Amino acid sequence: MAAAALAMLIRTTANTPERWNLPFPEASGEYVRVFVQPGMNARQAAEEFVRSGAVDRGYGGALARWMVRFSIDRRLRPGLYSVRKGTPWQVARQMRTVEPDVESLTLVPGTDIYSFGQIFPDLALSGKALEDLLGNDSLYPKEMLPFLPAAAEGRIAFLLPETYHLPLKTEKGLVSAAAALWWRRIGSKIPENLKNPVYFEESAIIASLVEREALWDEERPRIAGVIANRREKQMQLQIDATVVYAWKREGRNLTRVLFKDLEIDSPYNTYKVSGLPPAPICTPSEKSWIAVLDPESHTYLYYVAQPDGRHLFAVTYAEHLKNIRKARAQ
Repeated sequence: MAAAALAMLIRTTANTPERWNLPFPEASGEYVRVFVQPGMNARQAAEEFVRSGAVDRGYGGALARWMVRFSIDRRLRPGLYSVRKGTPWQVARQMRTVEPDVESLTLVPGTDIYSFGQIFPDLALSGKALEDLLGNDSLYPKEMLPFLPAAAEGRIAFLLPETYHLPLKTEKGLVSAAAALWWRRIGSKIPENLKNPVYFEESAIIASLVEREALWDEERPRIAGVIANRREKQMQLQIDATVVYAWKREGRNLTRVLFKDLEIDSPYNTYKVSGLPPAPICTPSEKSWIAVLDPESHTYLYYVAQPDGRHLFAVTYAEHLKNIRKARAQ
């Protein structure tokens, strides 16, 4: 009889208390705040609840099982949760209805190393502080680390511009979320045979150039194709955006590039140096990245902007001069 009663008790407590209409008490412990990070599964989130004190040590596995039983694992969202301390069942039951606290931060396409800190006006995010932030390996997916450049100026291109809903409005949270999204949306599209530091760095630099040069999304693959063609012919890239960036590094903001501005002595001045600049000049959008990974195949070597931001493309320099006159006449 004792064995039968024990078996019945085990079968009963293995099911949801609500199913048996038993008077299980609600959690009445103190409120605990638990940070569920992006990408956490139910087991990882359960262990975070244990670390935060919402569930007693040793009961993380039980909480994870209740989360699965309540289907919380399939709709678990990152954020800062506020729950009362209790048993695994009591905490999981709260998780069915509690909403995480989130704050929104937007990383705008074209953000450069000098304007990144403006996202956090209350922080002195520049110089050494910014280098330490972007150089923190723990903020990036471990799969990315073998391919990332060491310098902050190179790493900023691997943060995907997007609006992020974060548990806490922190610079580390933004870098972590933006790097993780880049790896999921962009890194996953790079073929295995191209996953090496050189390809990653060069693609990041070119994507940043496309971002600054293209106003219209449909032109991004074509501009990426022009850059590819000029590199193949070992021509100087002669991209105005690199001159603007070169001057910004010197503390001067250009709104228009004049002939005299092309004389700046800088490794970023692609009118004076051959090849790519030494690092990305901004955070490329997803569409700029995709354009570089799959550029348009054509024979264009030149382009000039029209007043509406669209470009006229040319194969020969003579045709390019005609396009310049046409653009200026509009």
